[in-house]
Amino acid sequence: MSEQTVPNDRARESALSQFFTSRQDAFGSSEPGVTLGERAFRGYVNLRGDPEDAAFLEAVEGILGVGLPTEPNTVAEGDGVVALWLGPDEWLLITPQKEESQLTEALRGRLSDVFAAVTDVSGGQTVISAQGPHARDVLAKGCSLDLHPRAFGPGRCAQTLVASVGVTIRQVDETPSFDLIVRRSFAEYLVLWLEDAAQEYGLEVVDDGVA
Repeated sequence: MSEQTVPNDRARESALSQFFTSRQDAFGSSEPGVTLGERAFRGYVNLRGDPEDAAFLEAVEGILGVGLPTEPNTVAEGDGVVALWLGPDEWLLITPQKEESQLTEALRGRLSDVFAAVTDVSGGQTVISAQGPHARDVLAKGCSLDLHPRAFGPGRCAQTLVASVGVTIRQVDETPSFDLIVRRSFAEYLVLWLEDAAQEYGLEVVDDGVA
């Protein structure tokens, strides 16, 4: 029986790997106003439940190590997991690579007697990162959301449109750094739009790989 080759992480190709590989030599400003990258191979779990149900909240907190964000458009970070508020009874949980299945099973087990739904939605999304002193200016060109620090800062998230593409946007830090969670099928169009919009500010393109 011939030996079979088992796929590994190095053989996996992210949604935008070819784009970033081809662009690294083309853009490398010494003082970039905007840096674009991809956070590939994350896990995504959609969670639905009643935020008024203490048993639900306690069970989830016991798994995540942090309470779910219940204030609209906020983010909470636990043991390697980021929880984004999507609606009054809906959250998106982002995990490091390969940990989404374990998290899904753990939540389903803990919530078996609670009114809740846990769905692994990994594989259909990726994260484009945009950071630097002019990242906000670039996003403002194609997003009607008020991204001014007085209205949107670290720990905030929102579902919106950027260049007519549906994204979930999260501000990560004060740099500012933004994560744009987007469907894989729209990722290349969006990153090309961001590339064009960032030209006037000085652009750096980095291949984050699985970082």
